Amino acid sequence: MTTNADGSGGQAPPKSRTHYLYIAVIVAVLAGIAVGLAAPDFATRLAFLGEAFIALIKMMIQPVIFVTIVIGVGSVASAARVGKVGGLALGYFLTMSTVALAIGLVVGNLLKPGEGLELDEELASAGREQAGEEESTTDFVLGIVPDSLFSALTSGEVLQTLLVALLVGFALQAMGRSGEPVLVVFGHLQKVVFRVLAMVMWAAPVGAFGAIAGVVGETGVDALKSLAVIMVGFYLTCFLFVFVVLGALLKLFAGVNILKLLRYLGREFLLIVSTSSSETALPRLIAKMEHAGVDKPTVGVVVPTGYSFNLDGTAIYLTMASLFIAEALGDPLSIGEQVSLLLFMIIASKGAAGVSGAGLATLAGGLSSHRPELLDGVGLIVGIDRFMSEARALTNFAGNAVATVLVGHWTGGLDRDRLDRVLGGDEPFDETTMIDDHEPVETGGNAPAEERLTSPAG
Repeated sequence: MTTNADGSGGQAPPKSRTHYLYIAVIVAVLAGIAVGLAAPDFATRLAFLGEAFIALIKMMIQPVIFVTIVIGVGSVASAARVGKVGGLALGYFLTMSTVALAIGLVVGNLLKPGEGLELDEELASAGREQAGEEESTTDFVLGIVPDSLFSALTSGEVLQTLLVALLVGFALQAMGRSGEPVLVVFGHLQKVVFRVLAMVMWAAPVGAFGAIAGVVGETGVDALKSLAVIMVGFYLTCFLFVFVVLGALLKLFAGVNILKLLRYLGREFLLIVSTSSSETALPRLIAKMEHAGVDKPTVGVVVPTGYSFNLDGTAIYLTMASLFIAEALGDPLSIGEQVSLLLFMIIASKGAAGVSGAGLATLAGGLSSHRPELLDGVGLIVGIDRFMSEARALTNFAGNAVATVLVGHWTGGLDRDRLDRVLGGDEPFDETTMIDDHEPVETGGNAPAEERLTSPAG
């Protein structure tokens, strides 16, 4: 297309600026580590900078999800397609979570990282504090329903936003042609939301500096030595899960090289490392998956749902941490107890969000319900949970990216030619607008409705 050549010239300045922005993030992370080691007391007082940046990103998550899903669902001619995408996605999420939990159990039994450790009173009290944060399955299900239609946009609960957005999207879908003007408005609103997000991203270096400095200043290096085995084992397990399990699935079913996909999402991984939260990259994942050729309905359903139901890294963490705690307390789990715990964690892991620290609360809740006598041992994990949360977040993010491509491929919602061009670097992502206006792939006669939306909005 001739617009590629023109577009490349027009995008050069913003691409250059964002390149320097992410170099600044790397420098900020290194500076944060240095300050944390040199002046830990001062560094801990800088943690609010990271918290403020994460708050800014979380402020944008629900608007991004809402407008994306409304546009994606509302522009599809048949509700059956959305149902097919959602059903296939949930089945995939359940399968992969079970696989991740099983892998965590196998590696945990091989490493036995908790042997030889002792639990002191300070760590025990920390574990008991975490137990107060547990959430029952009933509370989780009821929490999906918002207090009102509009409170879903301000509640901070992703699944509430997902529910309301789906209802609004189906309503616009049922309206037919009379709903098209509303979809055009949502198209323009999406551009505004992503432009605000692009502005917020310029605070990333400051947020990364404060977050890393605060963690290193509070925890220190010495505190990690006695727990290095479980950390290294956990990181290695996540690495193998992403590149062996997910990589094989992606290559076998979609013919896509996972290294190319992860390289395309490199800036998002850097953002996650600097904040220890996969939610900070959620809006960008939505934008980049659409740019890569996955259609709007698939992205709108799979990505937000995956952030609550496809937590592969959290699943690995839950089983490895449970074995670690049991061994550290001198009360290792039998094979039967491990299988029972795995089945329980399949459900418990669905209540963990992609926010830093949520996995620790889920671990405490799971142990409290299944093996209460192990609850005090959660305190053993507190000191390194923040560092482990980075691997959890990276694995969760990679799992959701792979899931989006696979579900799109299985449901006919993936433009494979465009995906190859994007992953090959021929069609770079527009960092300035984060909005893509390429022609959608035709899937079962849905293209005309999407084209009517795309043209006026962009």
